[in-house]
Formats: sequence, structure tokens, C-alpha cells
Amino acid sequence: MSQGQVLDASILMHFASLEDPRDNRGKEHLLLDIITISICAVLSGAKGWEDIAEYERAKQEWLSTFLPLPNGIPCADAFARVFARLEEQQLQECFGSWVKAISNRVAGDNVGIDGKK
Repeated sequence: MSQGQVLDASILMHFASLEDPRDNRGKEHLLLDIITISICAVLSGAKGWEDIAEYERAKQEWLSTFLPLPNGIPCADAFARVFARLEEQQLQECFGSWVKAISNRVAGDNVGIDGKK
């Protein structure tokens, strides 16, 4: 897969247009950091905000290789607050766009994200 293909399927690219509903005073963590961590955690089996926070604590070193994380990692409450305020339709459109890009890249290959074929 070329660098261009990787970028076309990037979470950061597909969610860049998602509007951040938070007031500037309340932006301790970057929206794209929160979205990316959440997607990675859920794909790894996280079932709620505490699971997402536990995932990010376990994977902080790896996450920091591609996410800025300027104020460290968000707590479970930060994830809950941000997702409660996001525009649902926008989130669905960004997610759908990302999933479509990924499916175009694997071109019919099965991708076992849960350890199964």
C-alpha cells in the first residue's frame, strides 16, 4: 500500500471536518485525538468510556507515536462529555467516509479485527 493510499484511509483525514462543539476554554484535549483513541479502543473491544480510558493508558506510548496528545491522555469523563456534544449526523458521515475508504483499500480482502476470519 502506498503512502497516498494510507493517507486516503486515515482517521485523521476523514474526521478533520467534524466540528468541535466545545468552547475554546474547555479544549484540553484535541478532538481528533479523542476520536482516534475511541475508534482504536472500540475496535479492540472497549465497551464504554472506562474501557476506552483503560485502553489509552495501556497504549499511551504507541498512541503518542502518531497523535500529538499535548496535555496527555483524556480521562473517561472527557470522552463522555465530548461524544455527548458531537453532532450525530456529522459523526456518522465522517465514520462512514472512513469505513468506505478502508473497504476500498482492502479490495475484498477480509480483515479480522476481532481475531476471527
